[in-house]
Amino acid sequence: MTIQHDRRSVDRLIHETLAVVMAGGRGTRLYQLTARHSKPAIPFGGKYRIIDFTLSNCLNSGINKICILTQYHAHSLIQHLERGWSFYRYELGEFIELLPAQERFETSSWYLGTADAVYQNFDIILDHRPSYILILGGDHIYKMDYGMLMASHIENNADVTVGCIEVPLSEASDFGLMLVDESSRVIGFQEKPARPEPMPGQSDTALASMGIYLFTTEFLVKVLEDDAKDTSSNHDFGKDIMPAIHKEHRLFACPFNDLQSGEKGYWRDVGTVDAFWEANLELIGVTPPLNLYEQDWPVRTFHPQLPPAKFVFDDDGRRGMAVDSMVSAGCIISGAIVRHSLLSSDVRINDYSLIEDSVLLPGVRIGSNCIIKRAIIDSHCNIPDGTIIGINPDEDRKRFHVTPKGVVLVCPEML
Repeated sequence: MTIQHDRRSVDRLIHETLAVVMAGGRGTRLYQLTARHSKPAIPFGGKYRIIDFTLSNCLNSGINKICILTQYHAHSLIQHLERGWSFYRYELGEFIELLPAQERFETSSWYLGTADAVYQNFDIILDHRPSYILILGGDHIYKMDYGMLMASHIENNADVTVGCIEVPLSEASDFGLMLVDESSRVIGFQEKPARPEPMPGQSDTALASMGIYLFTTEFLVKVLEDDAKDTSSNHDFGKDIMPAIHKEHRLFACPFNDLQSGEKGYWRDVGTVDAFWEANLELIGVTPPLNLYEQDWPVRTFHPQLPPAKFVFDDDGRRGMAVDSMVSAGCIISGAIVRHSLLSSDVRINDYSLIEDSVLLPGVRIGSNCIIKRAIIDSHCNIPDGTIIGINPDEDRKRFHVTPKGVVLVCPEML
């Protein structure tokens, strides 16, 4: 059977699949951006939250049975899901269930790892009687048809199929790598190796795990029960489960390729301030690597009731304008200039200010005569008149967080 000719079987089995989304991440490498939110709840791309991309992939792939595991700073995430993702109808066999960390057993604790998070909720998960369980992270930016993962799983008669992305060998030390044979069967792992090994038949490309795992349910039950008994385990899928099972079981890698072009798919781990800034500004390009304007794979989110963006004043030296930028609903650019920047919803920028190469999150207020360059301004920051950010790194470090690449992160508690 081939992947191309078995789509009907794939569609049928997708309805027997339960997605489990890991959404409890602390996201410490994002510094104060996660002071009030878990990483999946952070605003991204002007109007979305990071988790919207994973959930939209499920929706567009036909997976309508979803459990979301929360833990760290869950309130804003739960609030967003209730407002934007409450349209599922349980009586039609579709749902999103929120599973907060809770003391459900005598020996319960906070989740020790991704595998432990699933194990602690396994009775709830198994109540839905899925044939397959798809483990997903809620903190990556990408568009993916999970049906191709299912097709690969069926074709290989796999116990586990892992979603993977090809990365340049020069960057591979930042990832957990999978070593595969010519049939894409996994034969080994490397966790952020100093000397990464390339893929078969290639000299400059390695295969990195995306943290996406498709299990046959019966097999996952056995794996998690064995892991729970292992006192030396970190109880994590990437660190413990996969390396322990690949020798004796059928573990396959499924490279993530764009369905239309056949080339490597777009996937970003926005786990650092620099990566978050870069991924947002990528969206501004004339032909961005992630196209949010495609109608056949929409990204769904909660839409606050806001008016259209407005640009006011047209005087020399006091002209409200934005160039090479994305400006969201509710924004007012009043006699200011915005260049190559992304403005989230409900941002206000006042007279004679200049914003360049920056990401402004929802509810930001920029005073008059400000200069802001190469910065991320966190939600609801109120920047006083005359503030200068991104010009003098030494001065910025006295008040704000400056990344290795010179991006300035400004959060409310810093002001």
